[in-house]
Amino acid sequence: MAMKTLSAKNAAALDKDLMSIGAFSLDQLMELAGLSVSQAVYRVHPPSRGRRILVACGPGNNGGDGLVAARHLWHYGYKPTIYYPKQSKNDLYQRLATQLKNLNISFTDDFPTALKETDHIIDAIFGFSFSGEVREPFPAVIRALEETRIPVTSVDAPSSWNIEEGPPKEGPGANFNPEVLVSLTAPKPLVKYFKGRHFIGGRFVSPDIKEKYDLSLPEYEGIDQVVEVGNNGQKL
Repeated sequence: MAMKTLSAKNAAALDKDLMSIGAFSLDQLMELAGLSVSQAVYRVHPPSRGRRILVACGPGNNGGDGLVAARHLWHYGYKPTIYYPKQSKNDLYQRLATQLKNLNISFTDDFPTALKETDHIIDAIFGFSFSGEVREPFPAVIRALEETRIPVTSVDAPSSWNIEEGPPKEGPGANFNPEVLVSLTAPKPLVKYFKGRHFIGGRFVSPDIKEKYDLSLPEYEGIDQVVEVGNNGQKL
């Protein structure tokens, strides 16, 4: 049975509904998304496997999710390093970055060197709204993610992938398939091209929004913010 997915158009509409009908603020949703990502990383890469986490953040909401995840991971005992080359001047993102700096979490502009000194990577560069060409300085970063043997967890979408059509036919990301994907709110159509461990995160969907978008979401257990699912969307 094919997994029910959420198109890019519906994902954008659902986000708007969460902030209007659902009465969530953007920073609330980002906090819950980043918390989900941090829990998924803890599941697949517990501290015993290495505490160094490199978080690659883009300039938009996906990058914000990565900044939140890094803060939670620090509190779990990890040692995050942040690659955030296009820092937004938006107040929310500035505050998220300041929160990390207050914890003495390192920021770096040297991705290749940071890559040699980490145990796990979070790809929080581009999310479901990405389209078009990968712009500087990210082509080299995505090529490095393609080539590295260090495990990568992607947030909502492997960066450079089209939300509907999956990896690009050529160029940066054509051969990028991370070990882990955390689909936020609900899986997107690109999951049919993904071959790794798949988690659903974002435990904030109300019954009316779930019904409106005909979402088929697995049940979360206890205090968990993520659920691991198989290729058919069934809980593992």
